[in-house]
Amino acid sequence: MFAQPDWLRQVPTNHRFPEGRLLFTGCGTSFHAAQTGGQAVQALELVIQPGRDADLLVAVSHEGTTHMTTKAVEAWNGPTWLITGARDSPLARACDEVVVATPDIEQSWCHTASYTSAVASVAALHGEDIGWLPDAVEDALRQDVGEPPAGRVLVAGAGRAWPTAQEAALKLREGAHLPVEAHHTEQLLHGHLAAIDETVRAYVLDGARAQDAARALEVLGCETTVVPSVHPVVDIVFFHLLTLAAAEARGVDPDPIRTDDERWKRARGAYV
Repeated sequence: MFAQPDWLRQVPTNHRFPEGRLLFTGCGTSFHAAQTGGQAVQALELVIQPGRDADLLVAVSHEGTTHMTTKAVEAWNGPTWLITGARDSPLARACDEVVVATPDIEQSWCHTASYTSAVASVAALHGEDIGWLPDAVEDALRQDVGEPPAGRVLVAGAGRAWPTAQEAALKLREGAHLPVEAHHTEQLLHGHLAAIDETVRAYVLDGARAQDAARALEVLGCETTVVPSVHPVVDIVFFHLLTLAAAEARGVDPDPIRTDDERWKRARGAYV
């Protein structure tokens, strides 16, 4: 996790996406990274409905072995790029262009550095200046995230922060085994409040309607933090630190995402 500034300094900046309509895809953390690039569809949805209005498919997969992302690439009838950490992989061999976003394969299954590197790579491929991100993440890694949550958690975000909210929820689930729900900020205000009470610890990424959501949550008695939103690469670091703090408080090893427990290992082995 603390290697992120170094990894971000090694993200390639000499490639650009070609002109045309882009469609991004992936699964899990990689899908959240894919969403930061523009129009995105979960890999399974692309397999179900491969006919899409786009000129180029951009897949994201850190190890290049994700089963459903591979199926999505195979279903796609057109050129495909891959953003990955592995130059040689089944997905890399299936794609027309491969962009290696990381200097190594992340060993923790609770991916942090590989996520921020993929998001930075997507930004660089769009022509965005990412030179400031390593220092910004270095600063973010020194922030105080407060007491970690111990029970049910809610994370809300909208616009550019919506992928971050989803990834934040996934990190807290994977790394600390907490019951966490991600809500689009506007959707949160349309019925979901009925199932929320003072037992929920809430985090709202700043942006459109964030203050409205925070006020509503506070009226319900939720301890609520509005998290500043600067850039998806920087914003997620707050939740990386929060996950680490929650895992330590609960005596949980965040790296294996519970596959060190035989029950969860069997569950993971029940599908491909």
